[in-house]
Amino acid sequence: MATDIDIDEIHRQVTARLREKFPEVAPDEVEAAVRAELGQFADRPVRDYIEVLTERAAKKRLRDGSRVTQAA
Repeated sequence: MATDIDIDEIHRQVTARLREKFPEVAPDEVEAAVRAELGQFADRPVRDYIEVLTERAAKKRLRDGSRVTQAA
């Protein structure tokens, strides 16, 4: 069964949790990582695990020090 997903709420929750886990990373960088990873999952047909998949991918990106390129 499909679940109604609030992408904005997922973005807020994951960003808040990762800001706590990565206080040494600039808040804008955390937000950009979450936004980039969330964008990878937002349009997928199975949306039940978007939050956990986004958080794991963004956490890995932040741990690895991967920079998110900002679109102009």
